[in-house]
Amino acid sequence: MKIIPTVAAALLLGLLVPAAAHEDHQFSAGEPGNPKKPARIVQVVMRDGDGKMWFIPDHINARKGEQVRFIIRNSGAIKHEFVLASVKDNNEHAEMMKKNPNMEHHDPNAKSVEPGKTAEMIWRFSKSGTLEFACLIPGHREAGMHGVVVVK
Repeated sequence: MKIIPTVAAALLLGLLVPAAAHEDHQFSAGEPGNPKKPARIVQVVMRDGDGKMWFIPDHINARKGEQVRFIIRNSGAIKHEFVLASVKDNNEHAEMMKKNPNMEHHDPNAKSVEPGKTAEMIWRFSKSGTLEFACLIPGHREAGMHGVVVVK
């Protein structure tokens, strides 16, 4: 007997991610950068230990219109994420992650990084304001894994 899960059952089991979660190409933090254009390099290190988790640095300044190439290195012992968005969007996404903790990110504003690995993200800050980068894996943000980008 072959069992085929319904879409609702697959969502509950975390086998599918709701389409709306990743199809909206309006980003609160700006827009994906152009790899053919110059970019300032900002290195971000992910760390964990003694029940705490953090980013180094946890505060970044940027100019409106600036393009940044983030080099994101996980020097911790477990997988982490770098998700760049408004605090509101990250709060909403964090709630979704609690329901789907194995969700993989393939969005231009998010990178999942295994321990000892490095990822890159090119981002253009087309909007002014205060943004957040955070690890939205359940429990990580609460353990201190978040930072701010101030765009002027």
